[in-house]
Amino acid sequence: MKRKFSALALPVPIYLVTLTGCSMTDTRSHEVPFAGTSTSRDASDAMGKLSSGIYDLIGVRGKASDSHPGAMDCPGKDTKTYFRIFHPWSFYPASASDLDVAMERLKEGLSKNGWEIITYGPDTSKNQNIKLVADNDNKKASVKIIKMAKNDPAMLSLDVVSGCYKVPDGEEVERF
Repeated sequence: MKRKFSALALPVPIYLVTLTGCSMTDTRSHEVPFAGTSTSRDASDAMGKLSSGIYDLIGVRGKASDSHPGAMDCPGKDTKTYFRIFHPWSFYPASASDLDVAMERLKEGLSKNGWEIITYGPDTSKNQNIKLVADNDNKKASVKIIKMAKNDPAMLSLDVVSGCYKVPDGEEVERF
């Protein structure tokens, strides 16, 4: 089932460059994994489908933001031929009490669907938000989910990011 995510007027922070993808399960290295050869648009479409699959795991009523994946640089790589895809979005449950249910479903569902949970627990913020970081070696992707129960409205903040792609020979990275 395809989902459309509603727009948020949030700038994409620089931290996305080093978002969880650096940990994509090789604990010996902090190098971003190679995700394969693809055009920016095809990789963006794949990231949208991956985010939609994560949305389906939430399993509670609510509304997702309408954001779209974008292309960014790969650290230390030629910016004309290498790129990563990022997709920041938010989920607003119909009831704030559903946040705990959604987070548990994500934790269980991601684990059952090829994701390795890297981090789960309170972050260092004043609100002690619950943060879940997971990597998927097969998809060469990573997700960071933050349960923001004290926000008004309460929400989940999700950042999905790919490994590094290389465009096909003769093409350049399309930025969007």
